[in-house]
Amino acid sequence: MGMDLVFNSSSPVPPLLCSSSSRRHTHNNYNFNFKCSSNVVNRRRRKLLSISMAMPSAAQAYDSELENKKHELLTSVRDTQRGLLTTPLQRSSIEEALVNVEGTNLGHPIDLNNLDGTWRLQYTSASDVLILFQAAATLPFFQVGQIFQKFECRDNSNGGGVIRNIVQWSIPNLLEEQEGATLLVSAKFTLVSVRNIYLQFQEITVQDINISEQLQALIAPAILPRSFINLQILQYLRAFKAQIPVSPGRESVGGLYYLSYLDDNMLLGRAVGGGGVFVFTRAQSLY
Repeated sequence: MGMDLVFNSSSPVPPLLCSSSSRRHTHNNYNFNFKCSSNVVNRRRRKLLSISMAMPSAAQAYDSELENKKHELLTSVRDTQRGLLTTPLQRSSIEEALVNVEGTNLGHPIDLNNLDGTWRLQYTSASDVLILFQAAATLPFFQVGQIFQKFECRDNSNGGGVIRNIVQWSIPNLLEEQEGATLLVSAKFTLVSVRNIYLQFQEITVQDINISEQLQALIAPAILPRSFINLQILQYLRAFKAQIPVSPGRESVGGLYYLSYLDDNMLLGRAVGGGGVFVFTRAQSLY
């Protein structure tokens, strides 16, 4: 049956032996169809390209909006001395800027790998921290340097880790400026919801004593030979470390801490129960 279809008498010329004019006609039809198909494909490609180019710009616009909100927050806390000097109007403006940033990722669970690291305090309204700033502002023999929170929770499958509140402080003329000594308040924490962590404070540590050049000169004057005792005193002061358990013999003190915002370079927190707000930015690791 196949041979009859090919060489049927109603077809005067076999398909494989068509004339040159027929070939040109077929070729022209092929070119026409190919051009039409090419035009359709090109139009589709241009459309897809325009869509793909529009999508990154939308994402960039969103990121730009978020960065502007974060910038406004940091600008609003800039001249407050980390929260020590604020007027009611400033506090209202700061709270509004906080809420604007917090609202960008409400409901997102905390990424412990992203939380891991060291964060520098830029602002707080917590009374237990502000009292340190107040003491430094009124007492001539006490200085408060940088304050950090350090989270150790990377790749922790248990949903928790360790947090260390780090306060650098000094006594003028006795210790080095701003970083004369370090106070660490250590706590374990566990995730109790997508944003809340529960803290169990463990101990308070005083370490990293860096005595001033004046005190070193008093203990071991440079113009005199340094005796073994002088050197031992210097070594003891530099290596001094005091650890004080929190609530020894009883259940450790705890509290809830709400992590209201987190990204690669900013961390916002609220101590549950009216304990104040905290604004942190990413810092280099201390330990």
